Amino acid sequence: MSAPEDEVIRARQRKAARVTAILLFAFIALTFAITIAKLTVNR
Repeated sequence: MSAPEDEVIRARQRKAARVTAILLFAFIALTFAITIAKLTVNR
């Protein structure tokens, strides 16, 4: 492959990694929020 094609592929991989990281963080935050809500309801 040529250098410009490699750059396009790398850019696409970086974008996919960023989206995956954001989704993972959102899932963890949601899980944390649900856990806190469950703990406060039972008191």
